[in-house]
Amino acid sequence: MTMSAENLNTTINETEPSSCPGNPTTEKIGKTMAYCLIFLVSLSGNTFIGIIVYKTKTMRKPINFFIVNMAMSDMLFPIFVIPLQIQMIHIDSWLIGGPLGQVLCKLVHFFQETSFIVSIQSLVLIAVDRFGAVVFPLRSPLISSKLCPIFILATWMVAMAVTSPYLIAFKVVKHHGEHPGCEQMWNEAFGEHSSFPQYILAMVVVFLYTPLVLIAILYIVMYLTLKSQKLPGEQSSNNSQQQRANRERTVLKMAIATVVTFAVCVLPLSVYIAIVFWGRFESLTESCAFEYFSFISSLMAFSNCAINPYICFIFSANYRQGLKNLFS
Repeated sequence: MTMSAENLNTTINETEPSSCPGNPTTEKIGKTMAYCLIFLVSLSGNTFIGIIVYKTKTMRKPINFFIVNMAMSDMLFPIFVIPLQIQMIHIDSWLIGGPLGQVLCKLVHFFQETSFIVSIQSLVLIAVDRFGAVVFPLRSPLISSKLCPIFILATWMVAMAVTSPYLIAFKVVKHHGEHPGCEQMWNEAFGEHSSFPQYILAMVVVFLYTPLVLIAILYIVMYLTLKSQKLPGEQSSNNSQQQRANRERTVLKMAIATVVTFAVCVLPLSVYIAIVFWGRFESLTESCAFEYFSFISSLMAFSNCAINPYICFIFSANYRQGLKNLFS
């Protein structure tokens, strides 16, 4: 689902990249710098998030555990995926041979999809946690601290289960007279009656569009609830209650910003996938504009793993203070 658009175009359609005008060397340098920036920002930011929550006892709450879970899944991108993207820019072949090469070929694509599915499930859990805190403030939390490890483990188990076909379908192959490549061999692995496009369609619907609709509904209900709690200009009879409501609004803003960023970063790639698999736009897919769109949509999807930590730093004073403490 988050497989790079460039890899999708090569692996699924087996088309040659279009010869667009421009300086190939300049493009390679620009793409390399963009991926290197995402690598550094993502690795550092997500590491900081994990360390801050680990060292700050007051932050060991369900929402922060889910944020750390998303940060750990996002770290799979700079570790496994981005180095391959950088290598493919300069050398369009699989460099590692033998059993290790086969294992890495499978793991790169497996962890890429696993990371995405863990992230979207974490966003759903954050929305459910905030929904309980805002709509039912006097009740016990919908997701208690004791249940957090179970839910977090479940996100990884579900993600690994649904992406396990990648461990079978991807392998290093070498066609006659060509360099070896890490390719998806879906029909060879699962038979002619099995359809990779249908598998991807199911993944997109179940783990992208459905969760985003559910999250949108939950946040709309929360917004209406908070809006009805206190009219503008009305004085609160309970100062502590007002402070709590302000904290909830701040946390809610951070959660909404995370979801909106996720949607903005990932939805262009889902559009690309739809065009590649189910569109009948041959003239479009062979155009230079579509080649540029393929790179931009991939870059946006990858950049989400780098942006998430800094949303926490922007909206949360606790994360900012934790970051200051790390360097003090």
